[in-house]
Order: sequence, then C-alpha cells, then structure tokens
Amino acid sequence: MSASLRPAKDGTSAVARVEHCLRRIDEVEGRVHAWVRVDRDGALAAARQRNANPSGGLLHGIPVGIKDIIATKDLPTECGSPIRRGHMAGRNADCVERLLSAGAILLGKTVTTEFAHLHPGPTGNPHDPGRTPGGSSSGSAAAVAAGMVPLALGSQTGGSVMRPASFCGIFGFKSTVGRTDVTGVEELARSFDTVGWFARSAEELTLLARVLLIRPDYGVPSLPPRARIGVTMTPYAANASAETQDAVARAADALGTTGHKVEPVNLPAGFDGCNAAHRVVVSTEIGRSLAREWREQRALFSTELASFIEEALKLPSGAYDTAQGRIAAWRRMFDELMGSYDCLLCPSAAGEAPQGLGKTGDPVFNSMWSLLGAPCISLPFATGPSGIPVGIQLVGGRGRDEFLLALAERVTQQLNIQANQL
Repeated sequence: MSASLRPAKDGTSAVARVEHCLRRIDEVEGRVHAWVRVDRDGALAAARQRNANPSGGLLHGIPVGIKDIIATKDLPTECGSPIRRGHMAGRNADCVERLLSAGAILLGKTVTTEFAHLHPGPTGNPHDPGRTPGGSSSGSAAAVAAGMVPLALGSQTGGSVMRPASFCGIFGFKSTVGRTDVTGVEELARSFDTVGWFARSAEELTLLARVLLIRPDYGVPSLPPRARIGVTMTPYAANASAETQDAVARAADALGTTGHKVEPVNLPAGFDGCNAAHRVVVSTEIGRSLAREWREQRALFSTELASFIEEALKLPSGAYDTAQGRIAAWRRMFDELMGSYDCLLCPSAAGEAPQGLGKTGDPVFNSMWSLLGAPCISLPFATGPSGIPVGIQLVGGRGRDEFLLALAERVTQQLNIQANQL
C-alpha cells in the first residue's frame, strides 16, 4: 500500500492527507487540468470531522476523486456537457455513499469526456500534457497518476478505465457488469456501464473493492500455487503497436518463469464481431438515454456524439436485438472458456498515449471485455519508445472479481510492478 494511505502516527492523518493533496494540486493542476472543481473547504471540514470522530472505516480519512458523471449531493454533476452545466443531482450516487460510509473524503469532481463518450475535456497526460490521458475517465486517471489524489472513481462502458490506466501508468479496475451499483451514475449504455477505480497499487484496488462491490466475498479460496493464464492478443491483434506486443510477450515470459502455467489461448469463433456489436448496442442505448436532450438541446451536442446518435438512428430494424442475442451467446462461450483459465493476459491499450488532446485513443482492446461483462485490471508494466507508460490487462471470469484482484496482487509482487513515477 502506498505511503499516502498508511495511517499517520500523530492522529492527524485525514487533515494531513487532504492538505498534501491540495498542495500537489496547486503544483501540477495548471498543466494537467484533471479537475472540474476541487472542494477545498468541504474536504478540509470533512477531514477535521474524521480526525475528531474516528470511524475505523476501511477508507477513513482518505481523499477520493469522483468522475463528473457520478452524482454528488453537494457538488454539481455536469457530465462534461453544457447541457448539464450547474446541475445539482440532489443526492449522492450509491457508490459515493459507500465511500462516505467507509470514511472517505470527497476531494472534488474530475474531468470526464462529454457524457462519458468520445468528445474529450481539457485533461492532459501527466507524463506529457500534450498527449491524451485516455477517456472517458480522463481526470480521475490523471489526478491519481500526478499524485493529486490517492484514489479516484471512474466508469467503463467501453474502455474508459483500462485505457486511461494504461496511458497514465497506474492501476485500474473495472468490475463484472452488475457487481457495482450504477444508481446515480449518468446512464450511457446500461448493458455495459460499470463503476471502476484507479489507484497506485493492486492492494489499493482491493481496498476499494471491499467497499464498492455488491455482495463482496473475501472468503475466496486460496489462490492456486500455479495460476492458469491464457495469453491472447484478441482478434484485433493487428491494432497493437510494437511496444504493446512486446509488453504482453515479456509479461507472459515473466509469469511463466515465476511458475504459472502460461499458454496461448484461442478465443471462440465469432469473437471478432464483438466490437461491432458493442458499437450497435452502445449507440442505440446512448440515443435512448439522451433522447430528451436530443429532442430539446441538440445544438449543444458535440459533433462526435451527435454523429454517434445519428448512426444509431440509421441502423436497420432489429439490429439492436440481433446484437443482444449474439452477446448472450458470446457470454456463454466466454464462461465456458474461463472454466479452463484463472485469467487471460492481453493488451490494455493499442500502445502509448497518442499525441494531441482531440482524441482519447482507441478502445479496440477494451470493448470486447466490456461487452462480455468481465472484470478487468490494467497493470502498469512497461514504457514505450517515447517513455510513455504501456499497460497489460488481466481479464477474469464473470463474477470472480475478488479472485482476479487477489491474483493481480500476487502478480504485481512477483513481477515487482509499480505505478510509474512522476
């Protein structure tokens, strides 16, 4: 666990932590732009309250950033869109309530792409502000990577946790669909929407999981001495850069050297259609979730989001139902496959974070796993030719979130994987 989350000996840990975060924000936020707003007064008041009334909660006194599509009672939730400017939800999302009950302190709201989709905000990658931090959980990933906050919530519908974690050189986790409560999280495509989170260690991912997973089960069987790890570049291997191919290959070799059973895996036939089906479902469901805004405030949509919704409107009749039928079949195939493996090893992203802030990178190595509903973890494993982080991804069986997190902790210890330093 990183030093910022260890209990302080002087009893003032909550205030000290918040003050440390605020100093770091003052140092680097001007070039990273990770925050929509920082609640300085509210966070310090909450910290003093935590110090005065120790709760013993798992997150007692720990500052957390919240992606700005997640409802917070006392701060606006603007979803990266002028349509929501100044919007007060009037309540906390379920995941926020869980954090507060565990003693966490809400430091502020982090930048998201427009409605957690394609159109980016102003956030730059802390390792090179001229490069994207990924999307849509851009601010949360960048804030953790830059040391402005130790933990942050994001969400994933396509690749919005895995890709930013990879680009920013930190640890990211997204749950099995249905294992995190999305009540109070702006709806994008409920078939795939999940809450996810960022940290600077695998241990800290588990800490948050104990608070945020629905029906957490930490009486998991002990990990096997030799995990069964299937290696796949997925049907989209041609999109992987040389640095990504090298990272996955080196990780596979290292895991084999430590005694795990590592072997190439052939994904079921037809999985090359997953990303296209994902696009059909997401475009259709976004159109439904934003139907009122589309009717009444269409001029305030970005070109990217408007084009995506228009694409859904042009789909043939029955395309959505056909895609959902294929997804159900693919999930059954995936469940059967994962009966033979403890996890799959694959790319987190196509390569280093691309130059420029106009795009957030390609979710080609993420959408399939979101569609299948699987839990995923991105580990900061390597750097590319420009010195920008490159992650590897572990994918678990559906519902085996706790097992995957425990395995990730073991892997990070065995391979000495650490968050990239800034």
